[in-house]
Amino acid sequence: MTERVVIAVIIINAISLGLETTKWANDNFGTLLDIIDRAALTFFVIELAARIAVYRLNFFKSAWNIFDFIVVAIALYPASEGLSVLRALRVLRVLRVITVVPSLRRVVGALLAALPGMGSIMVLMSLVYYVFSVMATKLFGADFDAWFGTIPKSAYSLFQIMTLESWSMGIVRPVMEKYPYAWAFFVPFILCTTFTVLNLFIGIVVAAMQSEHDAEVKEERELLEVERAKLADEAEAARLAAHEDMESLSESVKNLRREIRELRGELKLLKPGT
Repeated sequence: MTERVVIAVIIINAISLGLETTKWANDNFGTLLDIIDRAALTFFVIELAARIAVYRLNFFKSAWNIFDFIVVAIALYPASEGLSVLRALRVLRVLRVITVVPSLRRVVGALLAALPGMGSIMVLMSLVYYVFSVMATKLFGADFDAWFGTIPKSAYSLFQIMTLESWSMGIVRPVMEKYPYAWAFFVPFILCTTFTVLNLFIGIVVAAMQSEHDAEVKEERELLEVERAKLADEAEAARLAAHEDMESLSESVKNLRREIRELRGELKLLKPGT
C-alpha cells in the first residue's frame, strides 16, 4: 500500500513539474502547481525521514537509499540566482520510481552489471572510429572540408552515418558525385558499426539482464527450498510429537488397565465367604 502511495505521489509530481514548463499552465494554475510541488517534496522528506528512523545507519548501506537521499537533498537546496539550475533538477525526483518498482531496479542493475563489458566494446569502437576517421580525412578531406577536413570532423560525420541519420542523401551521395566508388568505404563502415558493434552492446545488455533474472530465480528457488525444508522439519516434529503422545496415551491405558485389575482383585478379597 505504501509503495502505491509513493508511486502515485511521484507521478503527480512529475505531471506538475511538466506543466510548469508551459506558459498557459503557469498563468492559470501557477499557485496550485507550486502547492503540489511543495506538498510532494514534504511527503518525500517525511517518507525518507521515517525510513532513516527505522533503519538508522543501515539505511545508508543501500545504494538505492543513498540515491533517494541525494535526489531529495538536491530538491531541498535553495535555488538562488547563481544556482537556478538546481530548480530544474527537481525533475530528478521522478527517477525515484526506479527505487520503488522492483522490476525497474532489476533493469538498472542489469545495465550497471553490463558496464564492464560495454567498456571493452567502447575501446573496440574507438579503434574502428579512429581507423575510419583517418581514412576518411585522407580520402575526402580535400574536397569536403566541412565533413572530413580533420579527424574530429570525420569522426562526427561518421557518427552521423552510423546512426543512419540523413547518411545517404545528406553525406554519402554528395561525396559519391566526386568519388563514385566512395560507397566501398561507407557501406563496410555501416556494416561494421551499425550492424555489428552496436549489436554487441545489445548482446551484452541482454546477457546481463538474463544473468540478473537467473540470479533472481535462483534466489527464489533457494528461498523455496528453505521454506520446504522448514515445513518438512515442522511436519517431522509434529509427527514425532504425535508419536510421543500416542506412546504416552498407550502407557496411560496400560497403567489404567493394571489399576483396574488390581481393583478387581481387591474386590474379590472383600467378598463374604471368601
